[in-house]
Amino acid sequence: MKQAPFLLVAVGTIAALVFLIAPAPGRADGEPAPIFVTEIPQGYRDWTWISSAHEAGNLKSIGAVLGNDVAVKAYREGKLPFPDGTIIAALHYHYVPSAENNKVFGQAQSFVPGAPTNVQFMVKDSTKYAATGGWGFGHFADGKAGAAAFMKTCFPCHEKAQASDLVFTHYAP
Repeated sequence: MKQAPFLLVAVGTIAALVFLIAPAPGRADGEPAPIFVTEIPQGYRDWTWISSAHEAGNLKSIGAVLGNDVAVKAYREGKLPFPDGTIIAALHYHYVPSAENNKVFGQAQSFVPGAPTNVQFMVKDSTKYAATGGWGFGHFADGKAGAAAFMKTCFPCHEKAQASDLVFTHYAP
C-alpha cells in the first residue's frame, strides 16, 4: 500500500515528460503548423472560374478568381460560411493594351493580361486558422511565399468582409 503513492507520482512524471517532448501539433517534424498558406495548392490552374477582378489605380491589375470543387459548390448554393476545404485562388496580372485588338477596333479600348504579378489563396480550415477567422491566406510572387510581415496584413483587411465570410469575390454565374 505504501507503493501506491510512489507509483502514481512515477506514472504522472512519465506522462508529463511524454507530453513535454512530444512533437508540436501540425507537422510530423515537430515544427508548429504555419499560420499562413506556405505552399501553392496542386492543380489550381484547372479549377473552376468564379469571377474576374479589375483593380485600377496604381495596381493596373486584372485577375481570374478560381475555386476548387468545394468552393464552387458553396458559391453556387449560396452557402455561408464557406465549409472547411474551400480554396479560392486569385491569379493577378498587369493589364496591357492589346495592339492587335485595338487595331481592329480603331482605338485603344482592349486590354489583356500581361506579366503575372502574383497568385493569392484563401484556404478554409476553421481549426488550423482559427485565429484568422478560419481562413489561411497565401501570397506568391515568382513561386515564392510572401514574407510573414506582409502576410499579417491579409486578415485585418479581409476581416472587414464579415457578411461574406471574409471573402471579397462574389460568384458570377
